[in-house]
Amino acid sequence: MAVASRLAVARVAPDGGAAGRRRRRRGRPVVAVPTAGRGRGGAVAASPPTEEAVQTTEPLTMEDLVAYLVSGCKPKENWRIGTEHEKFGFEVDTLRPIKYDQIRDILNGLAERFDWDKIVEENNVIGLKQGKQSISLEPGGQFELSGAPLETLHQTCAEVNSHLYQVKAVGEEMRIGFLGIGFQPKWALSDIPIMPKGRYEIMRNYMPKVGSLGLDMMFRTCTVQVNLDFSSEQDMIRKFRTGLALQPIATAIFANSPFKEGKPNGYLSLRSHIWTDTDNNRSGMLPFVFDDSFGFERYVDYALDVPMYFVYRNKKYIDCTGMSFRDFMVGKLPQAPGELPTLNDWENHLTTIFPEVRLKRYLEMRGADGGPWRRLCALPAFWVGLLYDEESLQSISDMTSDWTNEEREMLRRKVPVTGLKTPFRDGYVRDLAEEILQLSKNGLERRGYKEVGFLREVDAVISSGVTPAERLLNLYETKWQRRVDPVFQELLY
Repeated sequence: MAVASRLAVARVAPDGGAAGRRRRRRGRPVVAVPTAGRGRGGAVAASPPTEEAVQTTEPLTMEDLVAYLVSGCKPKENWRIGTEHEKFGFEVDTLRPIKYDQIRDILNGLAERFDWDKIVEENNVIGLKQGKQSISLEPGGQFELSGAPLETLHQTCAEVNSHLYQVKAVGEEMRIGFLGIGFQPKWALSDIPIMPKGRYEIMRNYMPKVGSLGLDMMFRTCTVQVNLDFSSEQDMIRKFRTGLALQPIATAIFANSPFKEGKPNGYLSLRSHIWTDTDNNRSGMLPFVFDDSFGFERYVDYALDVPMYFVYRNKKYIDCTGMSFRDFMVGKLPQAPGELPTLNDWENHLTTIFPEVRLKRYLEMRGADGGPWRRLCALPAFWVGLLYDEESLQSISDMTSDWTNEEREMLRRKVPVTGLKTPFRDGYVRDLAEEILQLSKNGLERRGYKEVGFLREVDAVISSGVTPAERLLNLYETKWQRRVDPVFQELLY
């Protein structure tokens, strides 16, 4: 299938040149699908959508939308690792969440001291960009690094360490710290500041209409995720299915959100549970991915009917909540009459879909809680060992091929409560995790980059059977004397 869209697009590349070479198909001028970086990821896309000077020669078709995803296929030698992680900023002296003014000062400090370019919306600095890395703000001020696509886990961990060094260098002078945990442990929803970003205002108004926990997701959760490549449609399908089946296992291993408003909340991963009642039109385990008919086209068909959030025009967000991209394709958005979508609109829409694994021009593994820096290196190692090695991938595919939709959904709902102790068939999730960890180690060994050491944190959790959340709960009951405040020091970056 051709990978070009029937649009004549003038897009300026970072070096000032036109991005994409013109091609021809059926006599009409087109350009290659834009090669935007991986900056917009995590629970919600973070920086303002890019805009293009677009001359639509004819409306986008299903083929164009499929081709956008197909354009992500790349040979194995070009596969990369993209890591994204969020963290809570807080005042060291009061433990209160930091407000936008403080965040603005941190962003300005990072830009001035470490040569980042500012991302501005309505005269507010809302993010930074440096090469293929970006720093962005989630709705409640959670700080996110969207890392560059890198070749090895050593590079990934070096990137994480560099970022945390920079953030600490600026934050410490302002008496601001950063916390690596999956859910805000102390403060109520009403205590969380709201970031001045247009898309988040639309989402904040919409979330209570479609679920009971959407505002908690926006304002009080942090995640870490890894973005990985595929070589073909068939490779994408295997990785997508494997990733979905194993997300609850990753959730158990990285479970790290046991507190809410100063007390245990009844979950090991409250963050993961929150996704079960955020907006089920755009989240979940996507059972259709396991159908024989699944492929790029089937995902596009699904995404077309996921309700939209917005259209971005003239640096403004137009509220289109509840409308479908399918209607947009034929110019039937009441809020934007006669407007037709561009590939940028499609790219932006895909960032507003939040399943446990998300497909864009790469796959995002989204099941893990935020955590301390060692786990920020361990999560990509876990997935790279499984999905970037053919032998491990085939073993995992065979292991999970007969799991039913009901079993996968059961794991998704029970693991946030019972973690590695969740029963599964004749054993427990911990038994599965041991076998999967060995496959990941084997895969990393065969990669030849001496990366197995990054799995030590995972190994410690699985061998002990104690999740990070259970360790925190034990500290809470003993050393911390049923006080949650010490977690801010325990998990300080």
